Amino acid sequence: MDIDAFVSAHKPTWDRLETLVRHRGALTGPEVDELVDLYQRVATHLSIVRSGSDPLLVGRLSALVARARSAVTGAHTPAWREFARFFTVSFPVVAYRARWWWAATTAVFLLVSTVVGYWVARNPDVQAAIASPEQIKQLVEQDFANYYSEHPAGAFAGQVWINNAWVSMQVIAMSVLLGVPIPYVLWQNAANVGVSAGLMASRDKLDVFFGLITPHGLLELTAVFLAAAVGMRLGWTAIDPGPRKRAEALAEQGRAVVSVALGLVVVLLVSGLIEALVTPSPLPTWARIGIGAVAEAAFLAYVVYFGRRALRAGESGDVERAPDVAPSN
Repeated sequence: MDIDAFVSAHKPTWDRLETLVRHRGALTGPEVDELVDLYQRVATHLSIVRSGSDPLLVGRLSALVARARSAVTGAHTPAWREFARFFTVSFPVVAYRARWWWAATTAVFLLVSTVVGYWVARNPDVQAAIASPEQIKQLVEQDFANYYSEHPAGAFAGQVWINNAWVSMQVIAMSVLLGVPIPYVLWQNAANVGVSAGLMASRDKLDVFFGLITPHGLLELTAVFLAAAVGMRLGWTAIDPGPRKRAEALAEQGRAVVSVALGLVVVLLVSGLIEALVTPSPLPTWARIGIGAVAEAAFLAYVVYFGRRALRAGESGDVERAPDVAPSN
């Protein structure tokens, strides 16, 4: 296609649409009809030039079409509707679409933790390299349990929430590097969990370990695994964007990562409250674990129900008016 000829033929149309958009608040009835007609025509032009090689022209028409669409569709969506859409569509569908990455991340993490824990528990030489017998005894009999009750519940909940959110945000931020460092971060965390479990098991305190870590750990680790999954999925999108252009696929997946980051703030708040209020409580172990299991089941059911429903409706979790998606007629 001859870009110069195309621009010469359609520039008056674009300029006229620009004028109508600029004065949209004072348009007459016929001018409104003209605005709608020109918006559809320019949207078609945009679809045509996307297959060309002039990014400046694509950028100009994308901006013009986006502004015209806003003028045609009217006022912005109310904030409450955007909020509802986020929690019933955007966040759950992104999590659901990443379910296989999420499940694989969970499985590998648990496998590594189990192997490391078994190795530490069965090898006194490894234990001695980690800490002295006195230090291990202090950890097993006092420090591990005291960690959850040595601070006021309110302050501890805030501290835990900020810390967990920070860890998840770090994992998500690594998606900028296409997720390459994420497996290393997961390995470090899996090894730490395995070492703690192994030391507790070596002193026959594995029941204490699971009794304290399970109530909040189920939801907390699930959130971290989800953050890691979407980050690594973004990296894979750079390698295999599918039928879409690589830039468009990466843009969509990048916005999906942001959705997960925002949604996990709420999930980790719940996890932090459980860790501060339930984990150190005098409730029986079965009750504390039961509360954590209910929270975990509720979160997974929420993702599956709303995520699957949104996916069947054709939702991707992307913003409703993504700037790099051409309108269709």
